[in-house]
Amino acid sequence: MNGHALAESIGAVGIFTAITVLIWQVAATWRAKVLAPREGRYQKLAETSAAIQEHTELQLREITLLLEDMRVRVVALERILKEVE
Repeated sequence: MNGHALAESIGAVGIFTAITVLIWQVAATWRAKVLAPREGRYQKLAETSAAIQEHTELQLREITLLLEDMRVRVVALERILKEVE
């Protein structure tokens, strides 16, 4: 193989490598543009889920307090009923 053929081979490999990298970068950019709106929707969904979970936790606390109050009242009512017997 002479020097000219070697230079042509190296040049061809370099060109194919450059084209491959270019295609790879274009595909990565396109993929990022396509996925960006989906990521935004996931972010909004996560925020909504967190807000709903916080609201549910507040409701659960309120229900727990109400149940505790009812338990205290039932215990008092049972005590009164035992005294009446």
